[in-house]
Amino acid sequence: MKRVLTRCLLAASIAGLTAASAAQASTTLRMAHFWPGASGVNQDIFEQWAATLEEESGGELKVEMFPSGTLAKPDSIYEAAANGIADIGATAQGYTAGRFPLSQVVELPGVATTATQGACVLQTLYDEGHLESEYEDTRPLFFFTTGPGGIHTIDTDVQVPSDLEGLRIRRPTAVAGEMLENMGASPVGMPAPDIYTSMQRGVIDGLSFPWEGLKGFRINELVSYHTEVPFYTLIFVATMNQRTYDSLSPEQQAVIDANSGMRWAGNAGEVFDRLDVEGKQEARDAGHTIREIPDPLQNADWQQPLQEGIDSYLAELEERGLPGREVYEAALAASASCANGQG
Repeated sequence: MKRVLTRCLLAASIAGLTAASAAQASTTLRMAHFWPGASGVNQDIFEQWAATLEEESGGELKVEMFPSGTLAKPDSIYEAAANGIADIGATAQGYTAGRFPLSQVVELPGVATTATQGACVLQTLYDEGHLESEYEDTRPLFFFTTGPGGIHTIDTDVQVPSDLEGLRIRRPTAVAGEMLENMGASPVGMPAPDIYTSMQRGVIDGLSFPWEGLKGFRINELVSYHTEVPFYTLIFVATMNQRTYDSLSPEQQAVIDANSGMRWAGNAGEVFDRLDVEGKQEARDAGHTIREIPDPLQNADWQQPLQEGIDSYLAELEERGLPGREVYEAALAASASCANGQG
């Protein structure tokens, strides 16, 4: 009887050690981003990505999500990933002014007409080596973009640029801000999570945003007028702390690698395009006024301020000794191939 009991205790002990070893083998990665937890971006991109890692790693990789800037503020998320405060960070490059100047070429009007195309262009530029130097302090996982952003106001019907004269408009990046200034607006910089309360308090009269953001950050509750003038595309990166990646097992690294690059850039782009449709429909259902200017670079009213913005930005890059026009031409070439489904 004692032998049987001893065997049972030994088996239980071995099972406990095996379970403990399995638990030790699993790794939890902290991921920081600024989108609300209930947003489609968090649930349909990041949570799905995390679930895929866990499934394909047999439970060895888990991701703990920190949405809404809870682990790091929106303008500090990239640095948080670089220095290890977060294992993974997803953020807008434009939140760190001047830090990713070549990447932000993709934000210029005319480069992308959808989020799927924009994600393909940005990922292609990185894969081709045009942008590697801007991300040497982290390990990029995948790149993506919004769909084209327009102008949305509380109570001003913007039909031509002069209608923006004197309006305080939130701008997402300095690149978009210069174009808003060319149109006569007074651009105001702030991260996306701050927009709702700023509009409530009368700090800003409107904002530049893609349709997806109007839904995700509940801005459709506060605005009534929309000018669908696609004058910028906001770019993003999901990137990983290099030391964290190096600490993973080869099998875990292989799962990360399999869920990086164009595969997830494309997935993210498709989600943003779907959310753009939903955000615009939400505005329609609310009875908002929507003006559409489909090709502003060919529009007599809008062409000049936008073209001036493009030329000014590329000239600024050249003054800094950066190959801005070379990257811009590569972006246009990638845009054409991505539009044809070759990205």
